[in-house]
Amino acid sequence: MSTASADAVAALRDTLANTVKKVVEFRDEHTVIVNRVDLRALLQHCYDELDFDYLLDISSVDNLGSEPRFEIVYELYSFATKAHLRIKAAVSEDETVDTVSDIWPTADWHEREVYDMMGIKFADHPDLRRILMWEGFPYFPLRKDFPLAGKHSEMPDVAFSDAAPLAGGPFVTSPTSADTVKREPRAKQFSQD
Repeated sequence: MSTASADAVAALRDTLANTVKKVVEFRDEHTVIVNRVDLRALLQHCYDELDFDYLLDISSVDNLGSEPRFEIVYELYSFATKAHLRIKAAVSEDETVDTVSDIWPTADWHEREVYDMMGIKFADHPDLRRILMWEGFPYFPLRKDFPLAGKHSEMPDVAFSDAAPLAGGPFVTSPTSADTVKREPRAKQFSQD
């Protein structure tokens, strides 16, 4: 068991007892579940008081068919105590989440990715725009109602959903028992016989 993580959870329960809804421990990992409205205050406390100085990741989960539909997940790490902590909060489709990019600057890109892929908006984010898809793309590709085959795009040559051809591609290998240099894939125009 990670005693540093367990100590952090105990400190959160002592200090912010009304904020922590539930704690889940599974395989020595600790997850603290909070209400969305309490999320920023708890994350700020983790940074200020518990030395969680590194934001590993922000991700989201689509629980299609449930309300609230989404779950936002923060992965925190403390270099001082070597503790890892996961913070989760449920988010409805029409709700926004407060940005933490002023606490951890790396949250800027994490929040943009969550917005781009899932459609969850972050209040007071300094530059909330798409990071992977192009501006104007009308969908959120990681939502469960987004079809696996993709959706038709009116933008030619920007996105395609046909399978990329493998045969006759730009690189070829030379079938030979020679050394690795001779077998290495090369552009067709430079391949050696």
